[in-house]
Amino acid sequence: MAINQACFSRSMFCYIYFPTLYGVYSQEDDGLPQFLEQVPNITVTVGRDALLSCTVEKLKNFKVAWVQVDTQTILTIHKQVITRNPRISLLHDDHRSWHLQLKNVQESDRGWYMCQVNTDPMRSRQGFVDVVVPPDIIDKETSGDQTVREGQDVTLTCRAKGHPEPTIVWRREDNAEIVLENDNRALQVEGDTLVLKKVNRLQMGSYLCIASNGIPPSISKRANLKVQFPPVAWVPQQLEGAYIGQELTIECHTEAYPKSINYWTNTKGDMIVADSRYTPIVAEQSYMVYMKLRIHSVQKDDFGHFRCIAKNSLGETDGSIKIYGRNMLEMETRPFKNITRAFRSDK
Repeated sequence: MAINQACFSRSMFCYIYFPTLYGVYSQEDDGLPQFLEQVPNITVTVGRDALLSCTVEKLKNFKVAWVQVDTQTILTIHKQVITRNPRISLLHDDHRSWHLQLKNVQESDRGWYMCQVNTDPMRSRQGFVDVVVPPDIIDKETSGDQTVREGQDVTLTCRAKGHPEPTIVWRREDNAEIVLENDNRALQVEGDTLVLKKVNRLQMGSYLCIASNGIPPSISKRANLKVQFPPVAWVPQQLEGAYIGQELTIECHTEAYPKSINYWTNTKGDMIVADSRYTPIVAEQSYMVYMKLRIHSVQKDDFGHFRCIAKNSLGETDGSIKIYGRNMLEMETRPFKNITRAFRSDK
């Protein structure tokens, strides 16, 4: 029986070199060592431990070695661990079981492993270790928050790594539909690039890039899209009638981004501040502002035009509401007049 030997000067040991034959050797009951089973192919998540089993019968005075095929690295010979990799160890039992243990598996451990016996010719079995890696988003190659003017195009990009290669989908964080070209809409869009054409304020919001490859956990990154536009205003009721002493609330809605400065002016064009006579009320939702002005007791000088004004760095707008005087008696009797008309129409 011929055994090739080679000594490596980097250590005090003389390592035995086992020739690597990659074919499957047909075993017969010839009194030589025999493998009882194949070395299994295993899949392990990075960071976990892996165990490759090798069971040999009739070993006698022959020796078993483990070799990492891709790098042609001898890992163990008989009961001795040859590699200096501290994560590799050998578990053996009753001269039959020779198990290679890989602790805290890394991507570099992916590949073929051979359990071989130094017969002549050599006998061996191989198993593949597939190291799977959960997805991870590559921040340097992935879009962050963006601010654009209304009407511009936007491209959001997301890159991820992992094994198997991750797939990427885009969703809106609020679960609203994504508005695509030609007004097509979708709850999610596949692919590492999301293109939004001629964006408008309705497309403002947070977009999630979600990477997954079947190995938990999936991972996501948020990109906030801000769409800038000058203020716009509209008034639900542009004409209001009131009598002297009546409490009246007028209303105005505005939209703007960046956030606008909002205020009311009275019939003289003066800015209104909160006092015993007026109470401005403002409610904000995203880029929308709901303005109300409560007039606690309408006076004669309140008859005329009140304006709601919104300003930001891109422009200014206003809305006008006219308050006119009404006779208190007219307002009290109007319901009765309507009822009288109703009875007449039934006849």
